[in-house]
Amino acid sequence: MPYYIQMDTRGRSREKVTRRDFIAASALGAIGAAVPGETRAADPSPAPNTAGGAALGKGKIGDMEIGRLILGTNIITCHMHQRDLWYLKDLSRQYNTDAKILETFAVAEANGVNAFMTHDEPRVLGLLKEHRDKHGGKMRHFVAPEPKAKEAADFMEVVQRLVDGGASGIYVHGAAVDPLVANGNVKRVGEFVDIIRATGLPAGMACHNLDSLKACLAAKIECDFYLKTFHHLKYPSCPTPEELAADKSDFYRTHRCQERPHGIWCINPEETAACMANIKQPWIAYKVMAAGAILPKDAFKFAFDNGADFILAGMFDFQVAEDARLASAAHLAARDRARPWCA
Repeated sequence: MPYYIQMDTRGRSREKVTRRDFIAASALGAIGAAVPGETRAADPSPAPNTAGGAALGKGKIGDMEIGRLILGTNIITCHMHQRDLWYLKDLSRQYNTDAKILETFAVAEANGVNAFMTHDEPRVLGLLKEHRDKHGGKMRHFVAPEPKAKEAADFMEVVQRLVDGGASGIYVHGAAVDPLVANGNVKRVGEFVDIIRATGLPAGMACHNLDSLKACLAAKIECDFYLKTFHHLKYPSCPTPEELAADKSDFYRTHRCQERPHGIWCINPEETAACMANIKQPWIAYKVMAAGAILPKDAFKFAFDNGADFILAGMFDFQVAEDARLASAAHLAARDRARPWCA
């Protein structure tokens, strides 16, 4: 049976507990905790705290209450953006054993992170099912069919399997949306969204390129939630404005997920914020740390201050509690932002 090491407030180990005891203790902590802060009509009250700091607030996607910080998948599924650090994927693969992934789900829930966004990866979806069925977990999950499902019939088959697997929502993968739009096939994106919506689950769409989002909006493709990359450009490895302007290959505007040594996923954050200001459905900002180049405190503040309703972040188990605390602080501080909370 996997064990957890309970930590005191300074990070020192105290005692070893089982997963069952860990989840039970977390639930009792949630029941007994006070709810700080005031209630605002446009921004639902924070949930009871399970980690000793400010409680992580919640918003709604469909009729589901989701923590403002959502657990991302790349670290867990080893699709990490490693730039030229070629050992990172192997390191993540060695660290994130099945037991460690189960532990990550449990720690996430204990800190108010009650949703996981991933792609159609059988191993991880199986572990999530084990977390719920065998260990009493309540983690919701939003999942995207792999981009290789390019035809409507193939996409429909995968979507039905994901629905049968208990998905809470389904979205079209950014690595599918961007190429489809770039190749003039916006209509196919709309077909995929309609296939998802026909299941009755919340239907979403992700993109890295703002032009992809604009094209889909112009085509009247409406989703229940949107995922858009969003980060500022003030970090050392970010290309300079001159480098962006000089590039003639459209490299920065075309999603080439495994070929981004310069480490940029949102080339126009101001324009992105302005576009999202006109969208009334929930916005989940992702790549907010530029795949590890921006500190969470800075990244989370920038995302919430500039209109995001939720933040999607890849996290190792030992990062979850601190990231939840930082996300809670950034959420509570974002009171004067221009875009109203849409979830």
